[in-house]
Amino acid sequence: MNPRKNLRCDLHIHSCLSPCADLLMTPGNIIKQAVKAGLDYIAITDHNSAGNIPVARKLAERSGIKLIPAMEVETREEVHLLCYFPSLEPLQEMESIVAQNLPDLQNDEEYFGYQLLTDINDQYIAKEERLLAAASMLTFTEIVETATKLGGVVIPSHVDRKSNSVLTHLGFIPPNAEIKVIEVSPNTDPVEFLRIHPELNQYMYIQGSDSHYLDDIGRCSRAGGFVINDQLHSLLRSIL
Repeated sequence: MNPRKNLRCDLHIHSCLSPCADLLMTPGNIIKQAVKAGLDYIAITDHNSAGNIPVARKLAERSGIKLIPAMEVETREEVHLLCYFPSLEPLQEMESIVAQNLPDLQNDEEYFGYQLLTDINDQYIAKEERLLAAASMLTFTEIVETATKLGGVVIPSHVDRKSNSVLTHLGFIPPNAEIKVIEVSPNTDPVEFLRIHPELNQYMYIQGSDSHYLDDIGRCSRAGGFVINDQLHSLLRSIL
């Protein structure tokens, strides 16, 4: 890969394993839509699980899209953290740790939605019965430290939102946490947001679509996409 090439990315996409996502958000459909949108890199970031990632990786390899192994973990404080890894193995280790720290609750499909696993043919093959849309027993600091030790990169999700944001639930980003990048929602003007929150100017930012529907994939900013430049690529080089 040419490190000087700006990369079009959408690093916050939910598959049909996340109960909040549309049933059409299968790995195969996501990748087809990403190709259509002209993306170079994507990440499927399901809530507290990476169950659809192995299949998605195989499908992505066929398409030319680069898929970063990832998941979105919810902390004890109800903060959402995007966790990205350089390979499948550390992601699955992180998934195992998170699973051991999830509350033992059954998913209510009528209330929360379906949690579906797919095969290489993009067919539904199983349901995840345990509720994934729940806060784990791991704190913000514990998740950041665990993911970082596994070689991962942690990015606080949608810091500009009222729900599940580190600013809302903690009031600040812990200064000793291994955080270098934050995520700003696609409908937010990041320049204006950072003007209001100058304490965040020390961090670089990305904008992910937080897609729950196919048509949202690639809509990562008001400009219609998010481009990772050289400086940000350098920070994220372990996963890109």
